[in-house]
Amino acid sequence: MAGRAGKGFDNEQYIREQTEEILGRVKQFDNKLYLEFGGKLLYDYHAARVLPGYDPNVKMRLIRELKGSADILLCIYAGDIERKKIRADFGITYDSDALKLIDDLRGWGIDILGVVITRYDSQPAAELFKNKLERRGVRVFTHRFTKGYPTDVESIVSDDGYGANEYIPTEKPLVIVTGPGPGSGKLATCLSQLYHEYRRGVKAGYAKFETFPIWSIPLKHPVNVAYEAATADIRDFNLIDPFHLEAYGKSSVNYNRDVEVFPVLKRILEKITGKESFYLSPTDMGVNRAGFAIIDDEVTREASLQEIIRRYFRYRCEYVMGFTDRGTVQRVELFMKDFHLEAKNRAVVEPAWEAAREARDQEKGNEGIYCGAAIELMDGTIVTGNNSPLMHAASSLVLHAVKHLADIPAKIKLLPAYITDAVCNLKTEALGEKSVSMDLEETLVALGISAATNPAAQLAVEKLQELKGCEVHMTHMPTPGDEAGLRRLGVNLTSEPNFSTKNLFLV
Repeated sequence: MAGRAGKGFDNEQYIREQTEEILGRVKQFDNKLYLEFGGKLLYDYHAARVLPGYDPNVKMRLIRELKGSADILLCIYAGDIERKKIRADFGITYDSDALKLIDDLRGWGIDILGVVITRYDSQPAAELFKNKLERRGVRVFTHRFTKGYPTDVESIVSDDGYGANEYIPTEKPLVIVTGPGPGSGKLATCLSQLYHEYRRGVKAGYAKFETFPIWSIPLKHPVNVAYEAATADIRDFNLIDPFHLEAYGKSSVNYNRDVEVFPVLKRILEKITGKESFYLSPTDMGVNRAGFAIIDDEVTREASLQEIIRRYFRYRCEYVMGFTDRGTVQRVELFMKDFHLEAKNRAVVEPAWEAAREARDQEKGNEGIYCGAAIELMDGTIVTGNNSPLMHAASSLVLHAVKHLADIPAKIKLLPAYITDAVCNLKTEALGEKSVSMDLEETLVALGISAATNPAAQLAVEKLQELKGCEVHMTHMPTPGDEAGLRRLGVNLTSEPNFSTKNLFLV
């Protein structure tokens, strides 16, 4: 399992097929389609990791192709705002992610029609969020919990159910309904709008766009299993769509929530439209063409196995931090066993262990926690680093990596003593911190300062962007400053479920 993967996915083919599929579905209805748009619109790094060659922003390119025909609604669940749910890949709350998404869409020349706060019940945080958006010129709609949902179809499809929701006027034939994370209320918003459209004589339709699981590849294909690993904490699982198999005699892959809700959803659609459903299975509802843009199956298989290992490390860390339960860890451990995977199948794991051992051996007799880190560069070279009294393992690692990329000899220092001394004095004398060891964020700032007078440091700064997408492993969980720095560099980080300090409070 060594070596870097090649290209496994063709973005241009994907955009062509996906655009044709979506616009074709619009025409199948009364030129009005509500498209539940799942997954991440931007920065879909999970897809990029399991489908090498996949552009993390390809969905935004797709929307840009469709924008002449599409309105966009952004949904967010009021409960996620209230409890400040965090989006793990950015370390920001879902409401902040919604604001970021609006900014990102505008950066691509795309405006949203409005934001829908779902299951709204005048929660204080949701009210503040609503006020913030409206006072910045963003339209906000609120939908309350639907009476009778999910089983009482008579109540759901009535003036007291979907009819009690505010109707959102739209102009374009395609309405893309998206939102940060699962459970944001996208489906309910689509169905509520469908109810109102039929009341107005518009025979609109509904469809679903979700990248994973990929319906057209086998159930136990590593790409689909990697999706199960990614959602182990919410207990999603893939299965053969039984409705599709019965209707057409063909196997297709779907996931449990779509299959479970399909009978009720079918009845709701039939109640709204007054006729037999256009769809015979959950797979019928989908428009995803990602499987048909896979151009190298072996490459995607290998990349997906690596993603399963990353999730294994991530959930073990989340467990010791109290963010998830033992059952989540055990689920991913089973996926590891199914494919005969071990931690050391990740190329950077054993070098990181060795770096930690070297740090311990160099400091024999001194008490402390010894951290090792390793990075696999794009050419397959592995560079290591470890912690010291001066800097964290992540800092050492990044400096070693950029020196290697810039062909800077080991004996040349990127950070002269007057800079590191100044940072250490600032931390201890001015800020009253006990530790002088520099985390990665501090080290990157110091490197930038050094670059003003040190040509070698300037060369190193220019090489930082080449670390994006590289694989990194650490023997201890990163401190906040290390994690923020590594996230900004765009590396794929895993770590052992060990704390880098005995302190309970980290800043």
